[in-house]
Amino acid sequence: MNVLFVLTSHDKLGDTGKKTGFWVEEFANPYYTLLDKGAKITIATPNGGAAPIDPSSDSPDAATEDTERYNKDEEAKALIANTHKLADMNADDFDAVFYPGGHGPLWDLANDETSIALIEKFNSQEKPVAFVCHAPAALKGVKGKDGEPLVKGKKVTGFTNSEEAAVGLTDVVPFLVEDMLNENGGIYSKKEDWAAYAIQDGNLITGQNPASSELVAEKLLERLK
Repeated sequence: MNVLFVLTSHDKLGDTGKKTGFWVEEFANPYYTLLDKGAKITIATPNGGAAPIDPSSDSPDAATEDTERYNKDEEAKALIANTHKLADMNADDFDAVFYPGGHGPLWDLANDETSIALIEKFNSQEKPVAFVCHAPAALKGVKGKDGEPLVKGKKVTGFTNSEEAAVGLTDVVPFLVEDMLNENGGIYSKKEDWAAYAIQDGNLITGQNPASSELVAEKLLERLK
């Protein structure tokens, strides 16, 4: 199993003066879930080099077993500090692609032509494409084989409008993930705020929030068997 992880390169939280990036738990749980089952994982970002970590996801109240494992894992930290450049990645070399969230993807991956083309290629090859929390933002400009938005008519989930309101960033983000998925014709569903929820429709796997990263990883693993 060769799996490509695509992380954000964006570290500015709008005009707030605060930092963002990827959410550690949403990387760490799927990373270890797949790694422990023998997957070979390659990590890429639009800019290459160090992927920015969202400081909020590195705080004690966001800690999980997997984030603690990551914090002690020099090998994994070295991979995050030296990611590949997304433009150098080829879908033919991988069996699946996974996008962890954090707010960063709303600014860069949502509009990144390289990322969009890559997801379209994975999809055309019938390979799993998986996203959690804010990462479905990367599907915003992605088209299916029919030229319609990839999520149109597909069951999807992602960070909810009410969860965004709960973290006080509704007016900071460039768009709301739930609204975008609905506008693109996705059959959007969700559970209550912060509940673990993931949904699969064909080779498209999406999860609602950080708590859903494990469910997404398990569905991805099942699809790869």
